[in-house]
This record gives sequence, C-alpha cells and structure tokens, in this order.
Amino acid sequence: MTSKVTYKGSLRTECEHLKSGNTFITDAPTDNNGKGEAFSPTDTVATALASCMLTVIGIKANQSGFMIDGAYAEVIKTMASNPRRISKLEVNLTFPKSYDDKTKKIIEHTAETCPVHYSLHPDIEKIVKFFYLDE
Repeated sequence: MTSKVTYKGSLRTECEHLKSGNTFITDAPTDNNGKGEAFSPTDTVATALASCMLTVIGIKANQSGFMIDGAYAEVIKTMASNPRRISKLEVNLTFPKSYDDKTKKIIEHTAETCPVHYSLHPDIEKIVKFFYLDE
C-alpha cells in the first residue's frame, strides 16, 4: 500500500504516507461547502503536477551535471462545473539561473513528460511556462 486516507469529519481527511509516516490534511474548499483551511483534494492534484515536474527535472539535472536548486513552481488551478472537475492547470516554473539552449530543451521536455502530466485526463488544459533568472 502507498497511503491511508482517513475521513476526520467536517469534510476533512488525513492522508498518511505509509512508508514514511508523514501526514497531511485536506479540506473541502470554501466554494464547495468546506473550511478551506488546507489543500483541497484537487489542490493536491494540481500541486502534484508541479512537484513531479521539479522532481524529474532534478533527476535529469543530477544525471546531466547541472543544478536546479532553488527552482520553484507556481500553480493556478481552474475548476469547471457539471461535472465539477479540474479544467485547467497552469504551472510557471522558475529556475535560479539561465542555462544554455541544450539544457533548457532538456528541462522543458522533461517537465512536460513527467508521470503526473501523462496521468492527467487529456481534457485538462495544461499550460506550462518556463522562466530563467539572470536572462
């Protein structure tokens, strides 16, 4: 098993990663009867996309001899209704420095081929932008 999710009441869950014991909570968002005091389940999906991108870029960076320490992602999630679902994810990836064109191509290809990106429904619009500081 990967995780255990326990319903805590009041539209809140506690999620436990079984191997490490790490936990986090989710709340329903305020626009869907919740408290909005933590990530919503759909927020975790949006955040997982950015986290996955940075993780696989980090793996590729280690293999290729460049660093991305300090890189970060900002995520915008857009919801649709009927049925309620994620309709668009925008990920802005910012890197702490500029890279040569070959490295930028590696970064950008790696981000857009991460496992979460491939796992999301094709109807979800995905907009990914890359920003390199010191340019």
